[in-house]
Amino acid sequence: MSGKVLIIDDEKLIRWSLEKNLKNLDYQVESAASGEEGLNRFDIFCPEAVILDNKLPGMQGLDVLTELRTRDPRLVVLFMTAFGTIETAVEAMKRGAYDYVNKPFVFDEVRQLLEKGLYVQRLDSEVSRLRAVERRQFDTANVIINSLRMREIISLVDKVARSEAHTVLLTGESGTGKDLFARVIHQRSFRSALPFITINCASVPETLLESELFGHEKGAFTDAKSAKRGQFELASGGVVYLDEIGEIPLGLQVKLLQVIENRVFRRVGGVKDIRIDVLIIAATNIDLAAAVERGSFRRDLYYRLELIPIHIPPLRERRADIVPIAEYFIQRFNQEFHKKFVGLSGEVKDVLADYDWPGNIRELRNVIERIIILENDDSIRLEHLPFDLRRLFETVKMSSGILPVQDLGLVIPDGGLSLEAVEHELVVKALAKCAYNQTRAARLLDITRDSLRYKMKKFNLLSKLQK
Repeated sequence: MSGKVLIIDDEKLIRWSLEKNLKNLDYQVESAASGEEGLNRFDIFCPEAVILDNKLPGMQGLDVLTELRTRDPRLVVLFMTAFGTIETAVEAMKRGAYDYVNKPFVFDEVRQLLEKGLYVQRLDSEVSRLRAVERRQFDTANVIINSLRMREIISLVDKVARSEAHTVLLTGESGTGKDLFARVIHQRSFRSALPFITINCASVPETLLESELFGHEKGAFTDAKSAKRGQFELASGGVVYLDEIGEIPLGLQVKLLQVIENRVFRRVGGVKDIRIDVLIIAATNIDLAAAVERGSFRRDLYYRLELIPIHIPPLRERRADIVPIAEYFIQRFNQEFHKKFVGLSGEVKDVLADYDWPGNIRELRNVIERIIILENDDSIRLEHLPFDLRRLFETVKMSSGILPVQDLGLVIPDGGLSLEAVEHELVVKALAKCAYNQTRAARLLDITRDSLRYKMKKFNLLSKLQK
């Protein structure tokens, strides 16, 4: 390991010995013979670690330590004391020294403590950097909100984050960004420096879910060879995000209700109560009220979770956000894939805003990501879009009168007719005309084969064809 080390010791032989050995290990080293000189060199050299003697001429080591820690709270300081002065060593640790070394010392001891201290310092710096990145990424200022409805939701999210709420329920269709809002709540809350733990309740087998959430004691079941802490314990003080909460089995819902109401639980096979303080954020894309009526979700748990409900609307209900979100993904994937797309053409903006996005933000992200990966251009144009989106543009143009509508000889009776019935007849006639060759029939209808298969399934034609 390399780094910059400052030695402050009035004994020339010790300075020379430490400097020589550290330089052999690729450290950059400077030294000083007094506390005052050491502080001056510290400001110029900017070391990551200091090896500091206590007995110095003039300013004493403990006072130098206090000043060093004031200038750099993350500085690694190894404090050297005469053998047997344990009280001084304890005082040094109280003032922020990483560790202490008794004189006379063995260099290997100094080396090991220095390496460990620098490793912890760099790990701490990396954690702080990642937390700062996460705070910026999930700050409400960075959530794209153009629509009035989303501004109201963000305002509510801010209020919830600043509160001392213990449960929040996020609802909305798949792909609307419930996980993003859960992280925003975490980052904006007083729990932001503490863990954020996600459990997908649908992805963990029912037999293992209780152990995953609450942990187990040794011997609680066949494979429990040792005790294990559950996610609620690991998240202590922070946030537990229960995604797809509607998939939790009824038996386990009772225990979850106890945790919410009493902040207490027991590990599987345990007899000791474990008390915790966590914010539980639950999320679902199903109608929990309907699940309660069906008997698949406990009514008391539903009412407890619904204390603070936040519904994330689908993209089709906040169309003003669609283009800004797409432009955000362009910037993001430009960086990731080293591309130079500058934006969207006017036609593409219209198509994106008109499309209903059944897959919501996840679908929009996939469309933009695919284009950025496969295309090399300065902007996203109509020809880059998937076929179904291009068809939407043609449909809009035809309905607006920009393109002439082909006269198919259809006559709408006074009593009207069903558009679905017309579509059904067209599909049947196209298949018959092509001897049920689906590829040719799809070409006749100017749709993809997948779209034709979808319509055949919709009109129950696949089963008839198989007969």
